[in-house]
Amino acid sequence: MLTLNTYTAPPLDFRKPASTRTGLHRLFAAAIVSDQFRETLLRKPDEALTTGYLGQTFLLTDQEKTIIKSIRADTLTDLAQKVNRALKGV
Repeated sequence: MLTLNTYTAPPLDFRKPASTRTGLHRLFAAAIVSDQFRETLLRKPDEALTTGYLGQTFLLTDQEKTIIKSIRADTLTDLAQKVNRALKGV
């Protein structure tokens, strides 16, 4: 019989909390659905982050903003891969 005493909860720090990932997820989702936003993000990332999408800005950490502004990519796939690598290296 399984009792609560034998259950050990998994460590909670095995991944980032959903609240810290939401901003990046929303940013890339907007870039997927909007050609105009995607082009702005790729060509003028500072403007894309400041303006947001449909009047909604993205809750990103200062580190995430810096990474996105510093990366040069020709495609959204390339941008996503570079952002992922940069965040893993931190």
